Amino acid sequence: MYGAMSARRASTARDMTSGPILRQLVLFALPLMLGNVFQMLYNTVDSIIVGNFVSKQALAAIGSTTMIVNMMVFFFNGFSIGAGVVIGQYFGARNMEKLHRAIQTTMTATFLLSVLFTVLGVALVKPMLQLMSTPDDVLADATVYLQIYIGGISGLLVYNIGSGILRAVGDSTRPLYFLILTSVMNIALDFLFVLTLKLGIAGAAIATIISQFVSAGLVLLLLTRTKDIYRFNWRELGVDRMILARIFAVGLPAGIQAVLTSFSNIFVQRYINVFGSDVMAGWSSYNKLDHFIMLPMQSISMAATTFVSQNIGAGKDRRADRGTVNAMLLCGAITSVIIALLIGFAPGAVRMFSPDEAVIAYGVLFIRTNVAFFLCNCVNHVLAAALRGRGDSRGPMVIMLLSFVLLRQIYLYFITHYYANTPKIVGFGYPVGWVCCCVGMLSYFYWRRRQRLRAAEKNAM
Repeated sequence: MYGAMSARRASTARDMTSGPILRQLVLFALPLMLGNVFQMLYNTVDSIIVGNFVSKQALAAIGSTTMIVNMMVFFFNGFSIGAGVVIGQYFGARNMEKLHRAIQTTMTATFLLSVLFTVLGVALVKPMLQLMSTPDDVLADATVYLQIYIGGISGLLVYNIGSGILRAVGDSTRPLYFLILTSVMNIALDFLFVLTLKLGIAGAAIATIISQFVSAGLVLLLLTRTKDIYRFNWRELGVDRMILARIFAVGLPAGIQAVLTSFSNIFVQRYINVFGSDVMAGWSSYNKLDHFIMLPMQSISMAATTFVSQNIGAGKDRRADRGTVNAMLLCGAITSVIIALLIGFAPGAVRMFSPDEAVIAYGVLFIRTNVAFFLCNCVNHVLAAALRGRGDSRGPMVIMLLSFVLLRQIYLYFITHYYANTPKIVGFGYPVGWVCCCVGMLSYFYWRRRQRLRAAEKNAM
């Protein structure tokens, strides 16, 4: 059966092992970028409506929960990366039997982990918020929002894994359609629950999780109804231990790195919380805009992972390297334009989230201090994605943990204790980590490349 499917190659899958490299990356990354924009709208619309129609304390509450939600989502994103690399390599190698087993293994593990994370997450909501020194005027709202959000987070997790499977075989378009539909639904439900039914911050959380469950249902329907090579069969639920081990070998380091970085960011949030709700709301507004700057590099990085994994599976090492360089240049060009626009229109951008002048002032301060350094993150994310596409996830994990966790926390401790403790100085802890990571990632990538070239020369002799 799988040999026949391999021969006809599904029209919705994209083979990235041949053809113009830049065109392949752009065609794959563009739907991802648009999809990520709509996914970002979930929480951004929550923040805009809550900040304008509830209170600045409610806006601060949503901002203070971001890091906790990210810890859970980022772990699953790591798992999704591992699954995508393994599936992409099987797809590039035309091994359809193992491709099918990898998909069954990925979805089975996702269902089990979603249940575990939901139970643990809801139980740990209040202790985590207290660990962040969340102020009393924010704590109640943050607790309500987070308990509802995590209670329904399995919808987001299932969607992310399902769309990751589609991306691994080159289909980045249909997940975009699902996100457009559910993002519009989320906006409509926000207005219904917050403005009409007056449910406050709880209404924003309910609107978000309903939309996420719909997107999960749509991607599951697609995977189970398709006749293509990436079909998921409920009757074949089960785990292939060898394939799961391969997925975790790539995905676990990426997940651990993202979780520990996010956990470290909880302590950054703790430094911010000391300054009160005005600074917290300004930081929350900046973070929402910060996520939009990240969208091109995240999308292009995901394209780079799929591109590299498929070409490594097909034995095309040099093409994989050329794709990495193209992805970095593309990412840098797009991010530069966004940075220039955001710096120029910073007050208006923050005003979308709150009309409060103090909140706007702090949001603009964070934007104009930090955003130019996002060019370093173009290098960090694309090179990490390319290395993971080759199956090397430990190196990027170590470099990112040293930069985003250890060095950032060292900077924050010493700068606030022995120099000055101001919002601007605390917020600059992020660029410090990005710059250090950029230097480390470039050095490591070229060292690994030299190792591969020497090994190839020895094999040729």
